[in-house]
Amino acid sequence: MKFQKSHFSKTFLLLLVIVVINVISYNFYGRFDLTADQRYTLSEASKEIISKAEAPIIVDVFLEGEFPPEFRRLQAETRQLLEEFAAVNPQINFRFTNPLEEGGNANEVATQFYEMGMTPARINVVENGRTSEAIVFPWAMANFGNKSVAIPLLKNQLGATTEDRVAASVQQLEYAFADAFSKLLEPKRKKIAVMRGNGELQDRYIADFVKSIQEYYYIAPFTLDSVATNPQGTLAQLKEYDLVIEAKPTEPYTEAEKLVLDQYLMNGGKKLWLVEHAAMETDSLFSPAGTAFALPRDLNLGDYFFKYGLRINPTLVKDLYSAPIILATGSGSEAQFNPYPWFYYPLSSSPSAHPIVNNLEAVKFEYASPVDILENSIKKTVLLSTSPRTAVVGLPREISLEEITAEPDLSEFASGEQPLAVMLEGEFNSVYENRVLPFEPDNFRSKSQETKMLVISDGDVVKNQLQRGEPLALGFDRFTGTTYGNREFLLNAVNYLLDDRGLLNIRSKEVKIAFLDPEKVEESKGFWQVMNILLPLGLLALFAGLFGLIRKRKYTRK
Repeated sequence: MKFQKSHFSKTFLLLLVIVVINVISYNFYGRFDLTADQRYTLSEASKEIISKAEAPIIVDVFLEGEFPPEFRRLQAETRQLLEEFAAVNPQINFRFTNPLEEGGNANEVATQFYEMGMTPARINVVENGRTSEAIVFPWAMANFGNKSVAIPLLKNQLGATTEDRVAASVQQLEYAFADAFSKLLEPKRKKIAVMRGNGELQDRYIADFVKSIQEYYYIAPFTLDSVATNPQGTLAQLKEYDLVIEAKPTEPYTEAEKLVLDQYLMNGGKKLWLVEHAAMETDSLFSPAGTAFALPRDLNLGDYFFKYGLRINPTLVKDLYSAPIILATGSGSEAQFNPYPWFYYPLSSSPSAHPIVNNLEAVKFEYASPVDILENSIKKTVLLSTSPRTAVVGLPREISLEEITAEPDLSEFASGEQPLAVMLEGEFNSVYENRVLPFEPDNFRSKSQETKMLVISDGDVVKNQLQRGEPLALGFDRFTGTTYGNREFLLNAVNYLLDDRGLLNIRSKEVKIAFLDPEKVEESKGFWQVMNILLPLGLLALFAGLFGLIRKRKYTRK
């Protein structure tokens, strides 16, 4: 009887402990990230964004099926990250699907994805020493109510291996999902003026950029034409905008227009200048002569930028690290498009940890001018520059397509890195301080409040290509199929100028991914296959022998 009571007490105590543990675990749930780079710890900005989801967000991830090891890693990291989002807010629901699981034609499915703006990826798969091509769909789609956002999971990087691309993609996963959730959950707040009236790029050439930033901000065209008759009213209207974008102006600014822009900056407005001081277009080369003249372009902005601490030189940079020019040979259906080196198309990638350019693909410039940085109190950060193998050539200059066949003189490319994009931050002094004013503005300010301005010495950075009259994605070259980092760079720049630091801070997060060396795997594959087969059998035989020996000794004792 005493034994039964003792047994009952122990059982009751065990059940009580289990109940207590369950109650504690239910009320004090926690997750612990033991990785060195804290890759599975969501940033505060991400938590703040998804905390606003009071209804379900459904995320469809198209990374399901048979993949190479690198993409299995991307799949696993994506799943883990979404589990972290769901742990913070249970309204985040996700599912992994295989677009090809129902036996659909891969090319037809790829076409459907492409029409939805989700370009499939073709990758080379090396297995047993043989290389084959596979198609994958590294995309996700987030759905909230009647709104949907496509989420790219694989980054494009020029010249990068699949492993490098996947590693860069994993590093940007949190940013990609947080950015998508932000588009779904956060209302637009700030306003951007896209300037018109000084020969800026036509709407169709900036359509993709405007579409990209329109997902975050209110966008409206704004002209300075009324400055001639009502400068004060124009300035008052311009002050209502948080950011002004000048996309490749080609006509000079009047002093009154410059004063309006100056006083807009003095009152805390932000500015993004995509301005070039060299007049040259590639289309002008496709003449019977195959030549064109690059000429200086005077926009009457020399004193404007000089006062702020910059000088855009009326010269051109040539860079050995450059994008190709595409030329057609043959005619009609037999025409072939071939790439040739073109040093007037610098490719700029920055090792800087600045959030605008951190982990950014190379940005393509066309006929850019170098920027001199002058000493003053304004903080200046070079975001993008040419490579050390750069040449600076004066204007006017005759440019010929025959240069593609000429062997470059390496001694010419010794000008070193030349700044092409410079961020200015701080308190600016007015261009018109101690000068005769073209008109008398109300409350003229000679010194600004804290503000920012980004100057890029090439207007074509924002220019998208056209296909059958329709704009393509900014940075995408339809002739080579290469995607440059122009769109991401400019979008990051706009976010930074408008102080949307949350997403930029997420983007700066460093995650280190380790991959197996495929050559070493191939070399040692046989050894490890034999080990995986023989070692378990050997251990099993050893333990069986020891177990038999012990039993024999135990039961044969006298």
